[in-house]
Amino acid sequence: MEWGIQEKMTRSKLIGGLKPVLFTLPAMIPFVVFWLAPLLYVFYLSFTEWDFMSPEKTFVGLTNYVDLFSNPAFYKALRVTVLFCAGSVLPVIMIGLGLALLMNSKLKGAALYQVLLFSPWVTPTVAVSIVWSWIYEPDVGLANTVLSFLGLAEIGWLHDPKWALVGVLIVTIWKSVGWAMIFYLVALRNVPTDLLEAAGLDGASPFYKFIRITLPLISPTTLFLFIVQIIGALQAYDQINVLTQGGPSGSTRTLLYMYYQSAFESFQIGEASTVAMVLVFICMLLSVVSLGVSKRTTHYQ
Repeated sequence: MEWGIQEKMTRSKLIGGLKPVLFTLPAMIPFVVFWLAPLLYVFYLSFTEWDFMSPEKTFVGLTNYVDLFSNPAFYKALRVTVLFCAGSVLPVIMIGLGLALLMNSKLKGAALYQVLLFSPWVTPTVAVSIVWSWIYEPDVGLANTVLSFLGLAEIGWLHDPKWALVGVLIVTIWKSVGWAMIFYLVALRNVPTDLLEAAGLDGASPFYKFIRITLPLISPTTLFLFIVQIIGALQAYDQINVLTQGGPSGSTRTLLYMYYQSAFESFQIGEASTVAMVLVFICMLLSVVSLGVSKRTTHYQ
């Protein structure tokens, strides 16, 4: 009798322990099939030499990593990637916050402005890039027409190595600021008004209230936008492919575009997988650093 009771208790504990696994299983299956398994396969391919068509893959150990880290083209692509991330993420966050503050100040017609500013985000990147390629056209494009009207020198936006990355950044920032604005707008409206009113009664200036109250309270949104925008910048491909194809002279060739060229132009799958693993490592490192900074900021607050 006692043995039967103990058996039922053991079975009940076992079922109770399996419940979390059963509840997470529907989400874990797509995660494993579509993310973890492909990632592990790419990690394996980074140790091989394969042309994407041969039935056999040659194991070469760390050769791909040694070749990549001794290749000057990799460091140039890494530099372009860093410049692209810094030149797109920071302006998107700052301009998005500025627009959100403007829209939150009871601006007349704010709803219409929000729709107009958000519309580039929902427009396909390829379509946006094609339109901007017309704007950047050297002879009859709108950008140089405006510069000529203002008496300024015309720019070879997508044909000059000094300006090509700037041209791609303008498109990226223009497309993303409305998206950041919407997130900041929601965060600003969730800031408790009683805190702001109390600070105002104590004589705090609007700038002081923004720095000491609003900015810390919307810091989770800033962290989210920073991480998502960094990952998006590392994965930027469509606008680069349409506007510059990584040129001129590699001035807009990011690590992701280097991966694309290695995999689908040169058919060097091992080399491309190595670049992909470096990108994964960079994404993980930036996410960990961002979370660490966020925790320290929260602790000091």
